[in-house]
Amino acid sequence: MVGTVIGIARHAVPKGAMEVIDHVGVTTDGGLDGDFRGRVKPGGRGRRQVTLMERVDWDAALAEIDRDIPWQERRVNLLLDGFDLPQTPGTLLRIGTDVVLAITTECDPCYRMDAIAPGLQAALTPDWRGGACTRVKAGGTINVGDHIRIEEP
Repeated sequence: MVGTVIGIARHAVPKGAMEVIDHVGVTTDGGLDGDFRGRVKPGGRGRRQVTLMERVDWDAALAEIDRDIPWQERRVNLLLDGFDLPQTPGTLLRIGTDVVLAITTECDPCYRMDAIAPGLQAALTPDWRGGACTRVKAGGTINVGDHIRIEEP
């Protein structure tokens, strides 16, 4: 199964505005260049370096609350199309030719989603609809349009 990266976003500071971009560098110690969340803190595990979400899940959540909201308001880093995110921690994902991410956990929607639209947090809760968190295993560059696939061990 091969999907496509259709959106990239980052935020430089906690609770800061999301910046939508068309490409970004990725490193094992910093996650996405310019995104505060990706830096691995001393003694940390880096479980949330890069977050991903499926477009179909975002669309389903919005349909459930009957709203039209830009995807980056979800505050995830990558929006994917045509790809079913594995719900198994440890699964490796390859993006483009160089970047490898390991799924660490579900990206649980927080209370801030209801500040965007009432009911959004609940709409993002079932079946990993809010996305997945990952740790960077191999860095490189991610571009909008890059393919994503499961990396066989």
